[in-house]
Amino acid sequence: MKKTDMKKMTVTAIFAAVAVVGSLFSFPVFGSKCAPVQHLVNVLCAVLVGPWWAIAQAFVASLVRNLLGLGSPLAFPGSMCGALLAGLLYKYGKKLPFAYIGEVFGTGIIGGMLSYPIAYFVMGNQAAALFTFVIPFLISTCGGTILAIILTLPLKRNGMLGKMKQSLEE
Repeated sequence: MKKTDMKKMTVTAIFAAVAVVGSLFSFPVFGSKCAPVQHLVNVLCAVLVGPWWAIAQAFVASLVRNLLGLGSPLAFPGSMCGALLAGLLYKYGKKLPFAYIGEVFGTGIIGGMLSYPIAYFVMGNQAAALFTFVIPFLISTCGGTILAIILTLPLKRNGMLGKMKQSLEE
């Protein structure tokens, strides 16, 4: 295994651990549970290590949260779609707003809609509909993406974000 892959794997594992621990922190917003840490981690991981590592982080974090009883199967489509889209848009757009938009659209819209068949067929939620989870997912991802903006913009301005990315490529 290449040294850069080992570094990226290590950072990905740390981000997954932060996402799991961060899932203990949530607060109500307009009747929805806002758990922003996963979305913050998705953006950071997408920007620092790329889309494929970001989706791996989201999968591992969702799996561990489910195994520990801290999440539901709906964590998979929400976090994984957001991480993947944030990573892909950032990779090809090369600007932080692309990562933010990817996280919000990937989690809120795509992940929210993909949660319907899981809720209906796997979890037996007969009341679920195609757009049932879009608003709650949007609320949560917007909270985490705002935190990501607050964290990443100063890092970019002072050059630390570039240095962190460069250190992972060496």
